[in-house]
Amino acid sequence: MTLQSAKQTQSATDQQAILRPTPRQQMIVRIKMHYSLQIGASILIAMILMAIFASFLVPHDPYAQDLSNRLVDPIWGSTGTWDHPLGTDSLGRDYLSRLIYGSRIALMIGFSAMLISGVIGTILGVAAGYFGGRVDAVISFIILNRLSLPVTLVALAVVSVVGSSLEVVVVVLGLLIWDRFAVVLRSATLQVRNMEYVAAAEVLGASFPRIIFKDILPNISNHLIVVATLEMAHAILLEAALSFLGMGVQPPLPSWGLMVSEARDFMFFKPWMITVPGVALFLLVLAINLLGDGIRDVTTPEGRN
Repeated sequence: MTLQSAKQTQSATDQQAILRPTPRQQMIVRIKMHYSLQIGASILIAMILMAIFASFLVPHDPYAQDLSNRLVDPIWGSTGTWDHPLGTDSLGRDYLSRLIYGSRIALMIGFSAMLISGVIGTILGVAAGYFGGRVDAVISFIILNRLSLPVTLVALAVVSVVGSSLEVVVVVLGLLIWDRFAVVLRSATLQVRNMEYVAAAEVLGASFPRIIFKDILPNISNHLIVVATLEMAHAILLEAALSFLGMGVQPPLPSWGLMVSEARDFMFFKPWMITVPGVALFLLVLAINLLGDGIRDVTTPEGRN
């Protein structure tokens, strides 16, 4: 009777093991239940596809000027036509075409600046967390000095001296927004550094590059992804602010911040000229933030059921 009970218990345990979802299946379930993650990913994917296929989607040349059709209202206005669904600007350029091409500039600057800052911040943060001691003290001093500098004012000063262009904006932003990467990854590395598998790798004689790339970075990748999404949105907003002030992307490139700046003189008569690029910028930043928050929720232990 005891043997039969043991067999039944073992059989029930085996069935539970078979029915228990794998970590990948649990991740898929969490993603399906996280609606803000799905909304953010959907909007961001739509923006990326719009940027990739911009040349096929635009109804007109975004740089072509037609002064006879300047300041045409969008389709919901009194003089709107379907030839220019979102109207035209003060130089007669099609607003929808410039809006679509503007997504390329926003995404390119956001991703490039995030990549540059991510490399710098990751190297500094992981080195400080792993080595500690004097290395940590020196890097912490560098981080504190960076945090004491206002990003927008420093970017304005550098761009005014060097000159404003697309490449300069990318490099300047990339060199200024790495601090969050360094702070977060330093803290995450300090936690992982004390784990048993890291100590075991050190005892077995593994080199520190192998430990960092094989044991530490894979276990802090969720923090890295979340910070990357936040800094990408930050870079897009900074570029729009610089372009609005005339120190970012220069005409005739269709930056959303530059479109808002060019529409300032008409904000009381043609408010849609500011609203359209403003809404596009809002949706892109919102999508990136929702995606980052969603990734944090489904990958960190605090977000697990």
